[in-house]
Amino acid sequence: MYYAILAYHTAGVVESWSEEEDAALMTELLQVHDRFVREKAFGPAARLGPTEGAVTLRGKGEGIVTDGPFAETKEQLLGLYVVDFPSMEAAIAAARELRRSNPTAIYEIRPIALYVPGAQLEPGAES
Repeated sequence: MYYAILAYHTAGVVESWSEEEDAALMTELLQVHDRFVREKAFGPAARLGPTEGAVTLRGKGEGIVTDGPFAETKEQLLGLYVVDFPSMEAAIAAARELRRSNPTAIYEIRPIALYVPGAQLEPGAES
């Protein structure tokens, strides 16, 4: 079954890391990612940009676009992983492994009801 592992962090913390701190964290996370890839359990993953660049579409009809995600928490969605594990317990174990590399993040694990892989995007492609 596919699961989304949503990574949350307190706004501003990730942006405050030096390039060296961020690179060290990513090195640790990529080791976990590589193992999940070898196990054929790892799908798309993305680190999202800062919330200042986000907009929200809501409302009836065409909807209204407003600035920001307007989350009601200090934590903001940092990124997400799509993983394929046989059970929620296995997906939780994967999230715990990710958390060992990034212990200040919060991880939400949610079953995916619909998964459409889409097309492979070219790095740096603008939409």
